[in-house]
Amino acid sequence: MAYTLTIKDETFPGKVLHQMELALQNELVTVKDIIEARVTKEVEDYNQKLPQYFSGLVQPTDTELTINGYKLKERKKIDPEKQVFVALNAFQNNGYFVLVDNKQAESLEEEVLLTGNTTVSFLKLTPLVGG
Repeated sequence: MAYTLTIKDETFPGKVLHQMELALQNELVTVKDIIEARVTKEVEDYNQKLPQYFSGLVQPTDTELTINGYKLKERKKIDPEKQVFVALNAFQNNGYFVLVDNKQAESLEEEVLLTGNTTVSFLKLTPLVGG
Protein backbone atom coordinates (compact mmCIF):
# COMPACT_ATOMS: atom_id res chain seq x y z
CA MET A 1 0.00 0.00 0.00
CA ALA A 2 1.34 3.43 -0.93
CA TYR A 3 1.08 6.39 1.43
CA THR A 4 0.69 9.82 -0.11
CA LEU A 5 2.57 12.71 1.41
CA THR A 6 2.17 16.41 0.62
CA ILE A 7 5.52 18.18 0.15
CA LYS A 8 5.71 21.98 0.25
CA ASP A 9 8.55 24.44 -0.28
CA GLU A 10 7.84 27.45 1.88
CA THR A 11 9.34 30.77 2.89
CA PHE A 12 9.69 31.65 6.57
CA PRO A 13 6.55 33.81 6.52
CA GLY A 14 4.69 30.69 5.31
CA LYS A 15 4.25 31.46 1.61
CA VAL A 16 4.09 28.20 -0.39
CA LEU A 17 6.45 28.37 -3.37
CA HIS A 18 5.96 24.84 -4.69
CA GLN A 19 3.82 21.85 -3.74
CA MET A 20 3.87 18.22 -4.84
CA GLU A 21 2.45 14.84 -3.85
CA LEU A 22 4.88 12.03 -3.08
CA ALA A 23 3.99 8.34 -2.74
CA LEU A 24 5.96 6.27 -0.24
CA GLN A 25 5.63 2.52 0.27
CA ASN A 26 5.92 2.38 4.07
CA GLU A 27 3.79 3.92 6.79
CA LEU A 28 6.85 4.51 9.00
CA VAL A 29 9.70 6.36 7.26
CA THR A 30 12.66 8.50 8.26
CA VAL A 31 13.31 12.11 7.35
CA LYS A 32 16.18 10.76 5.23
CA ASP A 33 13.72 8.53 3.32
CA ILE A 34 11.49 11.54 2.62
CA ILE A 35 14.36 13.71 1.37
CA GLU A 36 15.75 10.91 -0.82
CA ALA A 37 12.33 10.15 -2.32
CA ARG A 38 11.59 13.82 -2.97
CA VAL A 39 14.92 14.59 -4.64
CA THR A 40 14.90 11.36 -6.66
CA LYS A 41 11.37 12.07 -7.94
CA GLU A 42 12.28 15.63 -8.94
CA VAL A 43 15.35 14.43 -10.86
CA GLU A 44 13.48 11.55 -12.53
CA ASP A 45 10.70 13.91 -13.61
CA TYR A 46 13.27 16.31 -15.07
CA ASN A 47 15.33 13.58 -16.77
CA GLN A 48 12.25 12.17 -18.54
CA LYS A 49 11.48 15.47 -20.29
CA LEU A 50 14.74 17.51 -20.14
CA PRO A 51 12.97 20.89 -20.03
CA GLN A 52 14.94 24.14 -20.07
CA TYR A 53 14.49 24.67 -16.32
CA PHE A 54 14.88 22.37 -13.31
CA SER A 55 12.74 23.05 -10.28
CA GLY A 56 13.88 21.16 -7.22
CA LEU A 57 15.28 21.24 -3.71
CA VAL A 58 18.92 21.18 -4.81
CA GLN A 59 20.45 23.36 -7.51
CA PRO A 60 22.35 21.22 -10.02
CA THR A 61 25.90 22.22 -10.94
CA ASP A 62 26.32 24.22 -14.15
CA THR A 63 23.04 26.06 -13.63
CA GLU A 64 21.94 29.56 -12.85
CA LEU A 65 19.04 30.53 -10.65
CA THR A 66 16.27 32.28 -12.58
CA ILE A 67 12.72 33.28 -11.81
CA ASN A 68 11.53 30.07 -13.54
CA GLY A 69 13.87 27.72 -11.66
CA TYR A 70 17.43 26.55 -12.29
CA LYS A 71 18.47 27.00 -15.92
CA LEU A 72 20.97 24.42 -17.12
CA LYS A 73 23.73 25.74 -19.36
CA GLU A 74 23.18 22.69 -21.55
CA ARG A 75 20.24 20.32 -21.38
CA LYS A 76 21.48 17.05 -19.94
CA LYS A 77 20.39 14.44 -17.47
CA ILE A 78 20.99 15.20 -13.81
CA ASP A 79 22.59 12.61 -11.52
CA PRO A 80 20.05 11.75 -8.79
CA GLU A 81 22.70 10.29 -6.46
CA LYS A 82 24.68 13.54 -6.44
CA GLN A 83 21.51 15.54 -5.84
CA VAL A 84 20.51 13.28 -2.92
CA PHE A 85 24.01 13.49 -1.40
CA VAL A 86 23.99 17.30 -1.54
CA ALA A 87 20.44 17.47 -0.15
CA LEU A 88 21.23 15.18 2.81
CA ASN A 89 24.46 17.03 3.54
CA ALA A 90 22.67 20.37 3.40
CA PHE A 91 20.04 19.18 5.88
CA GLN A 92 22.77 18.13 8.31
CA ASN A 93 24.45 21.53 7.91
CA ASN A 94 21.23 23.52 8.38
CA GLY A 95 20.97 24.50 4.71
CA TYR A 96 17.21 24.03 5.10
CA PHE A 97 14.73 22.95 7.71
CA VAL A 98 12.19 20.16 7.40
CA LEU A 99 8.88 20.54 9.21
CA VAL A 100 6.67 17.48 9.57
CA ASP A 101 3.13 18.62 10.35
CA ASN A 102 4.64 21.95 11.51
CA LYS A 103 7.15 20.27 13.86
CA GLN A 104 10.84 20.69 13.04
CA ALA A 105 12.71 17.47 12.26
CA GLU A 106 15.95 17.25 14.20
CA SER A 107 17.81 14.45 12.42
CA LEU A 108 17.85 12.35 9.27
CA GLU A 109 17.02 9.25 11.29
CA GLU A 110 13.94 10.79 12.94
CA GLU A 111 10.94 8.57 12.22
CA VAL A 112 7.71 9.85 10.71
CA LEU A 113 4.43 7.96 10.89
CA LEU A 114 2.51 8.80 7.72
CA THR A 115 -1.21 9.50 7.99
CA GLY A 116 -3.68 10.47 5.32
CA ASN A 117 -2.87 14.15 5.78
CA THR A 118 0.84 14.28 6.67
CA THR A 119 2.48 17.44 5.32
CA VAL A 120 6.22 17.99 5.05
CA SER A 121 7.49 21.53 4.52
CA PHE A 122 10.98 22.43 3.36
CA LEU A 123 12.29 25.87 4.37
CA LYS A 124 15.43 26.77 2.38
CA LEU A 125 18.02 29.01 3.91
CA THR A 126 20.62 29.12 1.13
CA PRO A 127 20.79 27.97 -2.49
CA LEU A 128 21.93 24.34 -2.65
CA VAL A 129 24.23 23.37 -5.51
CA GLY A 130 24.56 19.70 -6.39
CA GLY A 131 25.11 17.33 -9.32
